[in-house]
Amino acid sequence: MGAREEILRRVRAAFPAGDDGDVCVPRGYRRRVPVPRGDVIALFGERVADRRAAVRHVAFDELAVAMAAMLWAREAKRVAVPADLPRGWLPGLEGVRPLADDPPLDPAVLAEADGVVTGCALAIAETGTVVLDGGRAQGRRALTLIPRHHLCVVHADQIVHTVPEAVRRLDPYHPLSWISGPPAGRTLEILVVED
Repeated sequence: MGAREEILRRVRAAFPAGDDGDVCVPRGYRRRVPVPRGDVIALFGERVADRRAAVRHVAFDELAVAMAAMLWAREAKRVAVPADLPRGWLPGLEGVRPLADDPPLDPAVLAEADGVVTGCALAIAETGTVVLDGGRAQGRRALTLIPRHHLCVVHADQIVHTVPEAVRRLDPYHPLSWISGPPAGRTLEILVVED
């Protein structure tokens, strides 16, 4: 008996055979132990940093100030924003002109913008990924594909632990953009807002 046959014999011995003679592998054998919420958020921050993206955790009432500081640090003068970006995100941006994508901005204007500010649909801790689906505060795909810098706001309650959790929450009929770190020659900064 070869090694392969021996391994298969052991597997068959470990699991009972079903009515059709096939081995019955019990469902749920890979159940994950629930991870505390704080650990999920911390893991997201670690994974984002591993992917060469900057991450900063702020309280909700610090969001506008933190956003302004991050854009000023990049000497941003003009940033593209989705038309439905919450007004409370931009009040402290003295010297930074938001370019609302309504009507849609010309690609040449987007290319000249110093960056883009968006929200997200959700984020995945396990992979350090943010997912955009064109929903509220996210805009269309061109907003995040053309400018050289992307500042993405992620609310802590939008962070899920695993990819399967994300897939269950997302609508497959929406245009999904999965961002795991900045593309070559571009930068990604993430503001995690802890309410």
